Amino acid sequence: MTKTAVITGITGQDGAYLSALLLEKGYRVVGVVRRSSHEGIAAHRMRWLGIADKVKLVDGNLADLSCLIRIMQDAQPDEVYNLAAQSFVAASWNQPLLTAQITGTGALNVLESLRIAAPKARFYQASSSEMFGKVQEAVQSETTPFYPRSPYAAAKVFAHWSTVNYRESFGIHASSGILFNHESPLRGLEFVTRKVTDGAVQIKLGKARELRLGNIDAKRDWGHARDYVRAMWLMLQQDEPGDYVVATGRTTSVREMCRIAFEHLGLNADEHIVIDPAFYRPADVEILLGNPQKARTNLNWHPEIGLEEMIREMVDADLKRHRA
Repeated sequence: MTKTAVITGITGQDGAYLSALLLEKGYRVVGVVRRSSHEGIAAHRMRWLGIADKVKLVDGNLADLSCLIRIMQDAQPDEVYNLAAQSFVAASWNQPLLTAQITGTGALNVLESLRIAAPKARFYQASSSEMFGKVQEAVQSETTPFYPRSPYAAAKVFAHWSTVNYRESFGIHASSGILFNHESPLRGLEFVTRKVTDGAVQIKLGKARELRLGNIDAKRDWGHARDYVRAMWLMLQQDEPGDYVVATGRTTSVREMCRIAFEHLGLNADEHIVIDPAFYRPADVEILLGNPQKARTNLNWHPEIGLEEMIREMVDADLKRHRA
C-alpha cells in the first residue's frame, strides 16, 4: 500500500530533497505551507528538482494547533517530518519570540496533533548541531551535553526534549536527527555557504568586487542535504525510535570553504574577502564536529557526497542562475 508522509517546512532545502526521495520510493507527499502574498515562491525549490506538480500542498502554520490536527485527520499519515522552523541563527536574535514560538513550541504543536489525531504515525524532528553551541566535548555525539548559544539553538533544545518526552510518555515512534550543517544548491542566500558561492560567482562575472563576511575561522562539519534527508527516512524505518547525530566527522573552516569555491572559478579568495564586524554574532559557535557512529551502525548510513564536490556543485548552480 502507498504510504503517506506529511512534511512541514516542505518548501525549504531539506523539505524539497526529502520530498524527491519519498516520491522516488512511492510515497504520497503532503506538504504544510504558510499562506503567503508571494504566490509561486513557495514551490521554487521543488520546481528546481522537477517535482512541484507531484506533491500536495496544504495551508497550515505551526503556531496553530487546530489546523495541524485537521491536517493530520485529513492526511492520516504514516510518517510526519517536522522540518519547519525559523532556521536562520542570526535572525533569531532579532526575532527571539517568533523563533521560540515556531522552532520550539511549533514542534510541540506537531507532536500534540499526532497524539490526538494520528498516534500511530512515525515522527521525525529536525534537531540541530547548534544545540551543542559552546561545545562540552571535542567531538559531539548523542550523549554530549547541550549548551545553546542563540535563541534558535535554545528553541531547538526545547523541541528536541519535547520529542523525547512524547516518545517516552505516549509511546509515539518519535526520532530526532541532530543534523550538523548540510548544504546544497537549494540553500538560502542568507546562509554563509550560499553567500560565499553566490558572491564568488558575482565577482567572477564582474557584478561585484568583494565579499563581506564575519568570522571566517569558525569551523563546521558540512555535508550535503541530499545525504542527510536519506538519514531522516532511515530513522523512521527502524523498529525502535531514537536520536541520531548525522554528520561527516570532518570539520572545515569558513576560510577553507571560501578557498574551494573561489578556486573553482579560478579566483583567489584572499583578494576579494573583506572581514566586516557587522556580521559577527553576539555569541558565536567556534567549532562543531559530529560523531556519526550510531547512524553508521544502526542505520547503515554514510555520506556519499564530499565537501569539495558539494561546494563545486553549488558554485556551478549559482553560475547557471546568474547567466539565466
